[in-house]
Formats: sequence, C-alpha cells, structure tokens
Amino acid sequence: MNDFLRTPIEFLKGVGPQRAELLHQEIGVFTFNDLLNYFPFRYINRSQYHRVSDLPYVDSYAQLKGRIIQVGETAMGRQKKLTAKFQDETGVIDLVWFQGAKWIKPLLKIGAEYQIFGKAKIFGNTWNIPHPEITEWKDVLLKTGLQPVYSTTEKLSAKGLHSKGIEKLTAQLVAQIKGKIEETLPSAILQEHRLINRELAFLQVHTPKSEQEFVNARLRLKFEELFFLQMELLLRKQISMSKSKGFVFPEVGEVFNSFYSNHLPFTLTGAQKRVLKEIRKDFMTGHHMNRLLQGDVGSGKTLVALLTMLMGIGNGFQAALMAPTEILANQHFEGIKELLKDLPIRIELLTGSVRKKARVAIHEGLEDGTIHLLIGTHALLEDVVQFKNLGIVVIDEQHRFGVAQRARMWRKNSIPPHVLIMTATPIPRTLAMTFYGDLDVSVIDELPPGRKPISTVHRYESHRLRVFGFIKEEIQKGRQIYIVYPLINESETLDFNNLMSGYEAITRAFPLPEFRVSMVHGKMKAEDKDFEMQRFVRGETQIMVATTVIEVGVNVPNASVMIIESSERFGLSQLHQLRGRVGRGAEQSYCILMTGDKLSKDTLKRVETMVRSSDGFEIAEVDLQLRGPGDLMGTQQSGLLNLKIADIAKDAQLVVMAREEARKILELDPGLERPQHLKLREILINVLNSKPNWGEIA
Repeated sequence: MNDFLRTPIEFLKGVGPQRAELLHQEIGVFTFNDLLNYFPFRYINRSQYHRVSDLPYVDSYAQLKGRIIQVGETAMGRQKKLTAKFQDETGVIDLVWFQGAKWIKPLLKIGAEYQIFGKAKIFGNTWNIPHPEITEWKDVLLKTGLQPVYSTTEKLSAKGLHSKGIEKLTAQLVAQIKGKIEETLPSAILQEHRLINRELAFLQVHTPKSEQEFVNARLRLKFEELFFLQMELLLRKQISMSKSKGFVFPEVGEVFNSFYSNHLPFTLTGAQKRVLKEIRKDFMTGHHMNRLLQGDVGSGKTLVALLTMLMGIGNGFQAALMAPTEILANQHFEGIKELLKDLPIRIELLTGSVRKKARVAIHEGLEDGTIHLLIGTHALLEDVVQFKNLGIVVIDEQHRFGVAQRARMWRKNSIPPHVLIMTATPIPRTLAMTFYGDLDVSVIDELPPGRKPISTVHRYESHRLRVFGFIKEEIQKGRQIYIVYPLINESETLDFNNLMSGYEAITRAFPLPEFRVSMVHGKMKAEDKDFEMQRFVRGETQIMVATTVIEVGVNVPNASVMIIESSERFGLSQLHQLRGRVGRGAEQSYCILMTGDKLSKDTLKRVETMVRSSDGFEIAEVDLQLRGPGDLMGTQQSGLLNLKIADIAKDAQLVVMAREEARKILELDPGLERPQHLKLREILINVLNSKPNWGEIA
C-alpha cells in the first residue's frame, strides 16, 4: 500500500482529531484506505422527481419540487416541533422537524420554490417527510447521477457525519486518488471477466454517474475481495499440506474388517462408501487429514465416523469422539458400545458428570493405551486428559466448539492426530468454500434405503384441537411425540407459547393415567435431563415437551411426530434439524409446524420451503438467502469473514468464480513467482502474516 493510502484520516480536510477519533471508534476508519473501503450500501437516483400524488410507498426516498405554503410550530417540552406544508401541482405534503427549529425556520419562505428530498412516511392518513433536505430552487445544482447512502451511527450523525457528511468526505478523497491506486489483479483476470481497473472502481463506487457505473464498480470490488479470500484459504491449505506430517495408516486393520464383515447393522450406501474411500486415501498420504463430513439428518455420518476410528485403532492408535452436549455424548457412547460389543475394544465415556474415581481410571487407561476409544464432551479438552497415542479425532457438530477449544485436541500428540469434523447442518456450497475453504469436504448426499419421507404440514394456532386429536391417534398406534418450544420463560414482549405454559396445557389435554409426559430443557441439571430423556427413550412416556436441547443427536425410532410450536421463531436449518429427530423407524412420520395466524413474508417462505422440500442442502440455500452467513454459522465463525462489500448469500456465483481463478493460478504457479503474480504474492504474504493460522486447527 502506498503512503497516500496510509495517511491518517484526521489529515483529510473536514475531519480533524475529534472527528477522526469518532471515525476510529464507530466504524473502524483510521486511514484514507479505510475510508476508501467504506462502501455505500445503496444509491438514490437524484435525477428523478416525484409528485405528491404518486409517492412510491412508505419509507421510499422521494425528491419533490414545489412551494412552501404554510409554516407552524408546536411546543414539545423544551423542544419545538416545526412543520411546513409543501405543495406541488398535484397535492400537499407535510414536512416535519423535531429538532433544529430555531435555525431551520428562517430558511422557510412562504411562496418560495424549493427542492425537497427525504424518506416519505404516513402518520395517521397523511403523508409526511421528517427532517427533509431542503434547498431553495434558485440554489439547486441539478443532479444527474446517483447519491450514495452510507451506514452511520447516532454519534457520527451528531457531529455532522451522517450519510451526507460521509459522502462529502469520501467524494473529496476520491477526487485525490488519480494515479495513486495500484492494480492488484493480474491483467489476464481483468480481461477474461471484463472487470474495470481498481482506481476506476473506487471512483465509480463512490461517485457513480449511472447505474451501470456502480454495477461495474461493485462487481470488480466484490470479485477482488472474494478472490483474495479464496487465495488465502487455498494457500493456507497448500502450506498446511506441505508442512503437516500425519500418521500413515497403511492398512484398514483387523477390527475394521471384522466389524465390516460381521457386525455392520446395514449395507452402506454408495455415498458412505465414497466418503470412506476419500478418508482412506487421506490416511495413506503421510499428511495430516483435516476433513469436513457433511450429511443430512439420518444419512449415516456416525457410522462412517465409527469406521474411520476403527481404521485408526486397527493401526495401533487411539481414537476420540467429541460431542457438544452430554446427551449427545451419552447417545454416541451407548450406540457405539452396542455396535462394538463383540469386538475386543475398550470404550469409555468422559463428561462433566463422571465421578472422580472413574475419571482417574479413565486417565490411567488413556495413558497406558488400554482405552482404544474415548467419547466425551468438552471434558476431553482438559490438560489432565493425556493419550498414549491419539491418531484420530472426530468432532460432532463442530460449530458448537470454538476454534481455540478445538485446537487443544490437536496438542494431545506430538504429531497432530487426523481430524474428521462432522456436521448435520447442511452447508451451502458457497459457505463451505468460504468458511471451510482450507478443509477437504466430503458429502453424504444419500439416505439409507427403506426410509419413508417425513410428511410436513403447516397448522395455524386455530387448528390446535385438530392437532391434539391427531396426537391421540398416533399415541393409540403406540407412537411417541416430540413437542418443541422456542422459549423457557414467559416473555413480556413476544407473543409466543413458551415451554412452561405449553407443558401445563399438554398435561391438561393429555392427563394421567392414560398419558405420560416428559419435559427437558437447557436449565435442568444434567442428571434430571438424562432421567427424563431415558424415560422417553424406554417408551415410559409418550410425549416429550422440550426446547431445542433435543435438536441434535436424540435417536428414538418409535417417535413419529415432531410438533414445532411458534415455528416462526426458528431458522430454516434449525427446523430441518428438529424434523430429523423423527422418521428414524419404519413407520410413517410427521412434522407439524405450528404458527400464529399472522405471518411475515419471510416466515411464510420458510414454512413453505419446509413443507415442500426435505433436501437439507436446498433448505440451507434458502436459509442463507433469508438470514445471511453470520446467522447460519454463528458469531465465532462469521467473524472470520468481515467482508466489506461482497455478500456470500447474494454473490454465490462470484464466490465460485473467484475460487476457480484462485485454484487455477496456484496450480500453475504454487509459489506465485511468475512476474504477473508478484503483486499477488506481496499482498498475500502480508495477509498471512497478519492473521493466526486457524486453518491448521479448524
């Protein structure tokens, strides 16, 4: 970066030390370069004029030409509200100022002609524009371009750095950049994708004269941002592969063969076999495996993970499986113990609930190598948990663990163990490329044979009695029911059924002794939660009332109905996860989405998508469009992005294009040593040196 772009922002005319400090604190602008990269989030066409009679819609920006016909003031405590009636040839609209009456009032001349610009609103049945920009017509410079709109804050606005103020500063900076912006992309990429040069892009993104100009500018800047992100991820993967030694597992081993031939509960699907081949290939390379295993609910990921761990055990290594909750860890332990009961493998469970005496025995067994497979929660991360020879770690629902937490597992051996990360949350392709771009990704995209599709329906609150009737019918057939609520305690501001009142309503509608109801939520003690869960698993209760604590991992084949209360409160991926708790047996299963009677457009789309589709990846794509990457991946993950102009949800094609260009360059020139790539090399060295290498521990 050249010296001009490194100039502290306080030296830009109109900023100074006080405003500079606010720009640092509020929007992270420290230098000219930072301001140049603080992009408008939309544009307003200032070449068009509206008429009062045809204002577009509430909250739309409107530009009007007409006369002030009346001015008045109303006391509002210590303040005065200033109002003016503004008229054009088609009608009258109110202009309102809640602040600044003292200096605005003298500017308003009855009968004079003005240009008005602002956001049109309706109060009562009357259109008005609060705090409009107002310019006397004789002073108007007719605008033919687009006005950029910048995000701002209350503190910035108070110092004159509202959107208009930031626009003024940015326009002043852009006027000085000629010849000072270096090109960052190779000319071959610019030509192939018809991208404008970097200097022109900054000029046109901040001061466009037409819609085509800002479209071209944003395309160029978005591509650049995504391209360098993908280059960084691929380079980190390349560096990691060249540096990271991994254990070689030369054979699948006797325990794998014995289990596969004699104890496999059902025939593997083609997708499961394909993923196992990919993992087997990783184990032969001598490099550290870092693989993400994606698969829809019920696709058989756990069986693939078990077979993977058996490969490690068969080669003389220990294996560990880490789950985010005690319920899920217990379930993995019970399930795997049952599957391996006829094999000479010692399996232990380590969670926060394990007593001290049992812990000591587990620690000893890990250190002397007599424990082959350890299953547990965060308890596995404790320093006191030491293995003799840990070769493979499986992490279930990895997004529930922080990056630094996961890193501690890799330090349990002198050479980091191989890592298989599992997620039952289908991740759209563009997100996988971005958040996990430095991992290898395997997908199980096929469900085991014989599973009946879950029938999903939407029911409004007014249909509740019919739903209760359906529950009774299913219970009479010997089935069990989940009823999931979004809240534990009553909320004064949200009109949603909560768990406690829901539990009371259910126990009234399904009374003892004919019906028995369990309840599980996150605030219960682990042993109480487990007791209630086990009652349901054993079939001692027919209805499980719960919060989303049962979202992951609970496996009750006899449960055939999932009722999600206030389903408007849940994201699509979470709804899909909850639906996956049923449909695990041979019987037809159902998911009922309960909502209030009034639904927003987005909620309707979520509900319609769930009713129509059972494809987790399609559902995840819709969820990405509706909610954005931050909500889907959680704050720990979304913080890795910090994109300034690109949007993973809306720019999916650009993500793919950028990834492909980055891949082609690194295949041709892995060290970025060719003359046309030296600038890329310089930029990427700075990027790699400025961030911790989470890729090695992700």
